Amino acid sequence: MKLSDFDFDLPKQLIAQVPAHPRDHARLLVYDRKTKKLTDDRFYNLEKYLKPKTTIVLNDSRVEKSRLRFDGIEVFVTQTINPKTVEALVRPGKKFKLNETVILDKQSELSARTIAISGDGIRTLELSQPIDAVAFDKYRQTPFPPYIAQDESLAGEYQTVYARPLGSKAAPTAGLHFTDKQLAELSKNHPIQKLTLHVGLGTFAPVKTDELSSHKMHSEEFFLSGQTASALNRAKSITAVGTTTLRVLETLGKPFKEAAGSTDIFITPGYNFKAVDSLVTNFHLPKSTLLMLVAALIGSIDELQRVYDHAIASKYRFYSFGDAMLIL
Repeated sequence: MKLSDFDFDLPKQLIAQVPAHPRDHARLLVYDRKTKKLTDDRFYNLEKYLKPKTTIVLNDSRVEKSRLRFDGIEVFVTQTINPKTVEALVRPGKKFKLNETVILDKQSELSARTIAISGDGIRTLELSQPIDAVAFDKYRQTPFPPYIAQDESLAGEYQTVYARPLGSKAAPTAGLHFTDKQLAELSKNHPIQKLTLHVGLGTFAPVKTDELSSHKMHSEEFFLSGQTASALNRAKSITAVGTTTLRVLETLGKPFKEAAGSTDIFITPGYNFKAVDSLVTNFHLPKSTLLMLVAALIGSIDELQRVYDHAIASKYRFYSFGDAMLIL
């Protein structure tokens, strides 16, 4: 397999800039792996297609406002090492030279000294004030992906209705389609469980090598409670909501046990799924690791291409605020 196997052309107008309203009115493309049948519907009809009594598993991580924008300077915090030391992507990089201090805001006396630079350009910064200081608050922004225009009025739309613990740098977007009402209705016939995986930038990092086996996934922290583990071990089948949820479940496998750790699992076609039976997901970027995971579940690159050709021809909306897909 080559990186080029996962490329496709997407018309720019199909990249969603705003979510569907209400959330569950997004379109839903249903793909049955046994029959290879494609069905076009709406997300509010999801239950029509779910396996009887399948356990629905959600990722409840909440997105942090980890993008700090100052006058001509951006600091995207990727990891907090201690209250005054962070790792971050910065713009412009030429300002953040090793052992030099950058004034972020004179009035608030905010500054950052670069104490290390990694090979991928991430800076380790020593801040003049703790990262959770009130002085930073007016500069915090929601870390929308680059293909969505920065619009803080959409900040609430970029959180799932069940988001709880802060920690993600990007939303677990498959869950954005659910409303409280829909979840309440689903829970009457389907057990609903939650786990936490804090989505890092590594999930979305571009694959830079044409040989997939040479790509190294960044790790992401997760937590699965003992109660959830027991419930999953009793499940008749498991429907993961989002690739992040699936990655945790496949990392742990059956029988599930309470766990807190990190995963760098990289799922590509040929992978033997051990835990998940179905997946709710969005439509993903070309050449992305998420697209490779979907190809693995669908069963082949050719079939993935057929599904995506249908989605594009049918004008489904793509990426974070786009439409949904159910793979059975």
